[in-house]
Amino acid sequence: MIGRRWTGAILWALTERPHYFAELSLVIPRLSDRLLSRRLRELEAEGLVERSVHQGGPARVSYSLTEKGRALEPAIRELRMWAKRWNGTA
Repeated sequence: MIGRRWTGAILWALTERPHYFAELSLVIPRLSDRLLSRRLRELEAEGLVERSVHQGGPARVSYSLTEKGRALEPAIRELRMWAKRWNGTA
């Protein structure tokens, strides 16, 4: 699951803080809304991401890591450090 395209980028973004769907679209610019929606549903089904609906007009949906998802943070942090060292990015 984690090795699927864009899944790592989504988890990476959510380690910083919860995001609304539109924010995730901005943080991961080449990811289509359709695929972002699919990946978020998959991550939610795996128990890594939690979806929250905020009332108001219009209703907004945010995504955050669950306890299980937060347990991945040390691994994601290590991958960030690796990317900075070898790619000069991240």
